[in-house]
Amino acid sequence: MKQKKLGVLGGMGPAATSLFFDRVIENTVANKDQDHIDMVILNHATIPDRTRAILEDNKEPFLQAVKKDFEIFEAAGIDNIAIPCNTSHYFFREMQEMTSINIINMIEETVTHIRNTFGSTAKVGILATDGTINTGIYQAECHKYNMKAPIPNVHDQQKVMQTIYNFKADQPVDVHGFEQIIAKLIEDENCDCVILGCTELSCIEISEHWKQYCVDAMQVLVNESIIRSGKELKKRVVVSNLPI
Repeated sequence: MKQKKLGVLGGMGPAATSLFFDRVIENTVANKDQDHIDMVILNHATIPDRTRAILEDNKEPFLQAVKKDFEIFEAAGIDNIAIPCNTSHYFFREMQEMTSINIINMIEETVTHIRNTFGSTAKVGILATDGTINTGIYQAECHKYNMKAPIPNVHDQQKVMQTIYNFKADQPVDVHGFEQIIAKLIEDENCDCVILGCTELSCIEISEHWKQYCVDAMQVLVNESIIRSGKELKKRVVVSNLPI
């Protein structure tokens, strides 16, 4: 495949964007600088909060902000766009209509990976922002393949949001408490796996024991970005110890 240029619409949040960039480099087969992917990264940290845009039904400020970013990508000759932010994909259709550049659908690719790995009868727990949970974008994608998709109870969902915003604010994160939420979905709900459906959750260092049950949506996006850029994945086992 011909080498293609990748646009990364980042800043949602900045640490997640940095991790995405690092993972692309780490997982691309390359013997020299020129073997890596040409990327244009826009760390648009001032983009309006995605969860608030959804919960307050006020999408226009967000869409107007990303429209200008797409124009920059078009001027730069970008072939594919990766957006390392799960919640923003609620607006996927509107965003794709704004640009002729292909946007890699993080939600679709993650659920497709799970279906291919666990089968269409899989039960998939979802850990994400209130915005992502309330819109049901992951649940709907799972249901397309008849996969069940339980979510945390109200109390645990509050803990998930606290974990996300604590990480964003560089405050201490209760990793053990977060792992207990994973445990409930795996042990009590009998889930086959759990989606880490927020890029801040991808940044948290959880234990290897619980990591093996997690499918990291950001890593799925990294994999797909490398492949669509005409490059080869360095590692064949990169998503929570599950084969790709």
